[in-house]
Amino acid sequence: MPRVIRSGRVVVCCVFMAFGGAGSSRADEGMWLFNRPPTELLKTKYNFEPKPEWFDHIQRSCVRLSDGGSGSIVSPDGLVMTNHHVGLDQLERLSTPEKNLLKTGFYAKTRDEELKCNDLEINVLWSIEDVTGRVNEAITASMSPAEGNTARQKKIAEITKAAEEKTGFDCQVVTLYHGARYHLYSYKRYTDIRLVMAPEGDIAHFGGDTDNFEYPRFCLDMCFFRIYENEKPIKAEHYLKWSEKGAENGELVFVAGHPGRTQRLYTVDHLKFLRDTAYPFMLNALWRREVQLLGFSARNDENARIASGDLQGVQNSRKAYTGILAGLHDPEIMKQKTDAEKKLRAAIAANPDHAAQWGDAWDKVAATEKTYESFYERYATLEGRASSGGSDLYRIARNLVRLAEELPKPDGDRLREFHDADLDSLYLRLYSPAPIYDSLEIDRLSSYFALIAERFGADDSIVTRILAGKSPRDRAVELVKGTKLKDVAVRKQLAEGGKDAIAKSNDPLIRLAYDIDPEARAVRKRYEDEVESVEKLSYAKIGAARFATYGENEYPDATFSLRLTFGEIKGFQEDGAQVPAFTDFAGLYERHKQRGGVEPFELPQRWVDAKDKLKLDTPFNFICTCDVIGGNSGSPVFNRRGEVVGLVFDGNLTSLVWNTAFTDRVARTVAVDSRAIIETMKKVSGAEALAKEIVGK
Repeated sequence: MPRVIRSGRVVVCCVFMAFGGAGSSRADEGMWLFNRPPTELLKTKYNFEPKPEWFDHIQRSCVRLSDGGSGSIVSPDGLVMTNHHVGLDQLERLSTPEKNLLKTGFYAKTRDEELKCNDLEINVLWSIEDVTGRVNEAITASMSPAEGNTARQKKIAEITKAAEEKTGFDCQVVTLYHGARYHLYSYKRYTDIRLVMAPEGDIAHFGGDTDNFEYPRFCLDMCFFRIYENEKPIKAEHYLKWSEKGAENGELVFVAGHPGRTQRLYTVDHLKFLRDTAYPFMLNALWRREVQLLGFSARNDENARIASGDLQGVQNSRKAYTGILAGLHDPEIMKQKTDAEKKLRAAIAANPDHAAQWGDAWDKVAATEKTYESFYERYATLEGRASSGGSDLYRIARNLVRLAEELPKPDGDRLREFHDADLDSLYLRLYSPAPIYDSLEIDRLSSYFALIAERFGADDSIVTRILAGKSPRDRAVELVKGTKLKDVAVRKQLAEGGKDAIAKSNDPLIRLAYDIDPEARAVRKRYEDEVESVEKLSYAKIGAARFATYGENEYPDATFSLRLTFGEIKGFQEDGAQVPAFTDFAGLYERHKQRGGVEPFELPQRWVDAKDKLKLDTPFNFICTCDVIGGNSGSPVFNRRGEVVGLVFDGNLTSLVWNTAFTDRVARTVAVDSRAIIETMKKVSGAEALAKEIVGK
């Protein structure tokens, strides 16, 4: 599921929400922590009792990619499987006008031909430790929410740094239940990653935006990388073996991956803020940007090539937000959320001690979202999701300006993304030699500047400073043509020179980032002091209230950290017709014929030529009831034996409601079948050696 999860029309029935009842979910719901797995649910419903070693093996076989997706190690030589759309950024960076890997695909027949990805890192979660007590001991009752938030962040930085020094791992403190629990995750980090294989974009994304979030599907959305260390492929201690037989209809399957963000535990007032303020703003910006990118891409083939990742990401996000918002507009969902909240609040109010401790939390969240509403657009545009407009050059400039400001401070006093524990990853991105295209950067920046002017007004002080008396387009051209930040050596000089180098720099993008940074920091501080701090404190109370009422055997909202889900391979009924669980190669060629083979239903020529070679009844894509969202893209689907049977790449339209509530009546996760992967490697891609490595022969 590309980047942000899916969208479109939403049909919701029989929604079962976390913490909505006494603890057990009737559906296969849950994004479960690996240190609190759903052992009783699996035993009760499926008569499956995995041992602790099973969970440890799965955990250490799965990976998180820095480009924003999930994956798994599938051979002892460090071969990593993920989605084509997760690897899209790397495929773009490794392409040239003469050799467009998105169009031609890629396969390294030998290890020497594998292509190094200069700014990709892969993390393997090695251990988990509950550090809630250590984090909370930094906060006293006399502190304001803002003071408590500052103390909490300092303590988290201290815990993280100490853990990294002790273990040598990359460490991160993950906030769970929106502040009720804190867990320390320790990762093995790899930065020598090489591209091994990717199919052509036309088959990886067959059907394009038309079929995105739909089913039936016919996509080979796969990509393979390899992890190296000391110039040699790693010898993986843990990896997932392959199932050549695949899975059957009705079979129990699992998904392990890194779901991005869910809002299932949000209060009703918090969801209303998303529905009425945040998501409409983001959706409006996405529609706007999509139209601009379509125009940019239509000008020539090179524009289409360099903007393909931007366009796919924007279209996917636009469709996703449309579906998520439709779920929040569904009165049945909101009624169930409201009823569940009333039930919990009544239980707390009935106990005087509980009411005194936690009873005000919901009202605090409601008041905070009202405050946030008053400055949301400014925060989102200058510091949040919409900041930078996607410009690589502006992001580099801002990081350099902030790096100079933050590094002289004690670790705990810095902005969190500049803590010592995060610097290696920051420098990997900052010094990336990935190509930067002037034409695309001008388009990105002019779009961003125009958005700011439209939102704030042409006379706003931040707008006048950004535009400097020019139109958005002319200002973007001036900045992109005048900057030297495309040169990695220049970036290193500025980073190493610190405050003095930044102050003396006459680079126009550095000057712009430096000029507007005070206001961006100010609106960020307001968000952290008036919104984030109150939310953390209030949700910690709500979490404690839930634990006291329902127990702790429930899963937290997604946090782009590793989770385990389970379900069945299962079709569904739509408009009175049965939608089968599996598609096959015969269906692909029929869909291609029905749509005349025109974009986005083109097939690469070698796929046309290979039709008679393929076993046409080979399962191609399948659907299951596993509970996933965006971020799970690239996650393996595996059976009880821990064998790969598929590769998650999407959800259908009705799964988009999963951000706020779960249903498995018609909502499904979509995956590539393991049998299709091997069949195409052998008969289409000429990758027989890779197929043998994967199946262990």
